[in-house]
This record gives sequence, structure tokens and C-alpha cells, in this order.
Amino acid sequence: MSRACVIGSGTNGLAAAIVLAQAGLAVEVFEAEGEPGGAARTLPLTLPGFVHDFGSAVHPLAAGSPFFSSLPLSEFGLEWIHGDAPLAHPLDDGSAVMLERDPGDAERALGDDGRAWRRLMQPIADHWEEFAEDGLAPPIHIPHHPLRMARFALSAFQPAQMLARNSFTAQRARALLAGLAGHSFLSFDQPLSSAVALVLGAAAHAVGWPIPRGGASAIPRALMNYLRTLGGRVHVSRHVDARAWSELDSPLTLCDITPRQLLSIAGENLTAGYRSVLGRFQYGPGAFKIDFALSEPAPWRANDCRRAITVHLGGTFEEIAKSEDAVAHGREAERPFVLVAQPTLFDPSRAPRDKHVLWAYCHVPNGSTADMTERIEAQIERFAPGFRDCVLARNVSSPARLESMDANLVGGDIGGGAFTLRQFFSRPSLRTYATSNPKLYLCSASTPPGGGVHGMCGFHAANLALRRMK
Repeated sequence: MSRACVIGSGTNGLAAAIVLAQAGLAVEVFEAEGEPGGAARTLPLTLPGFVHDFGSAVHPLAAGSPFFSSLPLSEFGLEWIHGDAPLAHPLDDGSAVMLERDPGDAERALGDDGRAWRRLMQPIADHWEEFAEDGLAPPIHIPHHPLRMARFALSAFQPAQMLARNSFTAQRARALLAGLAGHSFLSFDQPLSSAVALVLGAAAHAVGWPIPRGGASAIPRALMNYLRTLGGRVHVSRHVDARAWSELDSPLTLCDITPRQLLSIAGENLTAGYRSVLGRFQYGPGAFKIDFALSEPAPWRANDCRRAITVHLGGTFEEIAKSEDAVAHGREAERPFVLVAQPTLFDPSRAPRDKHVLWAYCHVPNGSTADMTERIEAQIERFAPGFRDCVLARNVSSPARLESMDANLVGGDIGGGAFTLRQFFSRPSLRTYATSNPKLYLCSASTPPGGGVHGMCGFHAANLALRRMK
């Protein structure tokens, strides 16, 4: 039986390992940390009995992943929990714009802009399975549904400010779009800042924005348990450096790591030209994150915020655009766009009885050393007066701390690299998953389709490696 090893046990690494094991290879996964999962881990970061998602918390792309959906993960402990609505976006007038799961409900909630919203989102949502196969694939490929993807591209490649101006007339729909576009880590005058908004908005209607019962760790745990049924093995606390990789002497290695780590592990086994390309890879902005243990739920002024696990804090389109523009130009925003998850409203297993956890982060320049604690809490307090009185404990994670807990989060970059136009087509190079070494492949979020918990980077990388082996 042929052997293969995978470096890194994030969801992409585990997806790659599963594909290789399904093909009959003997697969071993090596993880540097003491627990598998990469950024998809759930840890006791504050007080006894409170557990917090270290990185990813809400998982529309995992629920809508073509590869994950092909596996019987529910049989291995993965259970999805949905809020009453996927997303809430509070405004200063005391109301909240709600992204409803049903497209008809979303249309009614957005009033005069509801029909325009539905025209943008429903064609993707109605054909989500086919769209996801094309949209979560390498950018240079022959799509299964060319006309549908061409229509999507016409909107997706627009800057978000252009899409908002051309599509909506009122503040509420524009604000909702801004929060979705903020997930791109791009300023809203850049191409592709609309792409993430369209994908996440359509996913809300197609598959929802669910969380795994018990925390994000349930995803890699289910993948790992399934991998074991195929004979795969996972080794934790096994850091692989250049010497260790040489000693593994594996005929095939897939790496769920970023270009920086790949250079340190295998630099001498790569051509000078390819090393140069990896050295020019651009990392994206970082995240500054706070995990809160709360005595009660956040006291939102808008009651509708209690219907959603995810809450976007930033007010109007213009304010969020200003925040993201500051980060794109290397500055910390005075009033940052803050992304909030409140899982214990729907999954009480993560905290002691009647207590809660809240997960919040904002974007900062890569490697920023600024303390954003006060600015994040001020944004929460703005829409939930009295929030600070509910805080029992907090755990603050700067970009440097995030990277110390997961080496893939370079400078706090949680997306595996900047989502620029160049790196959309060349991520990290035109080779995509292949390297200049025929025994070595890259399968992390630094390859297409990029960041997010979906496993598709590992799926595509492993299938390319298998085709080339044959």
C-alpha cells in the first residue's frame, strides 16, 4: 500500500487525508499542537465550565461544503444548531436588520430593497449544491454551469460600494450588505469585496449559518473519527520541521500550512523560482479577538438580536466601509467593524447553567500590536447598553497570540492570505496546490478557494496529487 503524510490537522488537512485514505493510501497526519483542528478548536479560555471557539465559530461554508456533505459526519458526532435567523445587524435607532433564512421573509424584512436582495441571492441559493462545486473550486477551471457562474461573476467582481449603490436605495439593505462584505477583509472599493458578501448571503438562505453542538472542535473531531475508519492515523504534538520531514521519507506529502511554513520545512527541496514566488505571497489583515464569559446574555437594545447567533456591529454601510478602509491602509479603526457570535443562546452546553459565552473580533493591520479591547467593548456597549456589567471574565487574543496558538495565523491573518485579485487567480502561485517538488503539495487556505471551514482546499489538492500519481 502506498504511503502519504499530511502536515497540519486543520479541516483542509483532514479533508486531504480522507481523500487519500479513500483512495487506498496509508495516511498519517502530523499536528504540532496538542489538539487537532487548527483554528477550528474549542478551548477553556476563561473560567471553569466555559468553553470558547478559538478561531472559527459560525460555519455556513462547512454546512454547505460539497465535500463535507458527501461524508456521514452526523454519524461521527457532528450536529448542526441554527438560530432563529442567520444574522442580526443592529442600528443606532434601536432596530436591527435581520437576514432571514427564508428568501421570502428576507424580502419582506428589507422593504423596498427586498426584491433587489432576492434577485441577488436567490439564484445562488436555489442552486447551492451546483454553485458550491464551481464556486469552491480553483478559479481557472471549466465550470459545470458556465452561464450561472458568469452571472455570479458580474456581481462578485464589483467592489462592494458599487454593488450597494447599484442595487439598493435604503440604509438597511446597504448596512446588511456591508457586514457581509466585511468578511472579505478588503476595503469596499476593491474588486472581489462583493464576492464574499454574495456567497455568505446566499448560504444563509441555502444552508443557514449554523454552529456545531459543543463547539467548533466537533468538526475536526468528526473528520478525524471518520478518517480512522479508513485506517488513517493522527499524531498530535508532533511538530514537523525540515529534519523531521526528511526523516519521514514519505513518497507523498500534503501540507496544511502557509507558504512561510512550507519554505521553512522544504525550502531546500524546492526550486529557486518557486521559493521566490512563495516569498512574495501576501498575507491579509489580522484579527484582534476577545472571548467573554458572561453572567447573562448580551442586553441588546434591539430584541431581534437575540434571534441570531451572529451579530454584525458597525452601523451604516459608510461607517463599516470607513473601518475596513482604515485597516486596508495599515491603520486601526477608531470604531471598528465587530463580528459577534453568541452560541449559548442556542447551545447551552458551552457554559454553566444560566451563564453565557460571547465571541467577538475586529480587523486590524497584519501584526498590529494595538490593544483593541476598549474599542471592541465600546461597539458592543453601543448596541447593548450594560454589556460590561455582564462580563465575568475575558480572554484577549492579539494577532501575535493567535499566531502563537496556530502558526498558520501569520500576523493574525485568519484567511490564509490576502484575498486580492492577484491572489484570487494565483494562490499562492499558478501551480495552485502543486509545488516544484512532485512529492509535495500545499492544501491549506493559502490555496483555492481560500479561507473558511469547508475542506475544499484539501479535497482539491489531494485529488490533484492522486491524478498525478496515476
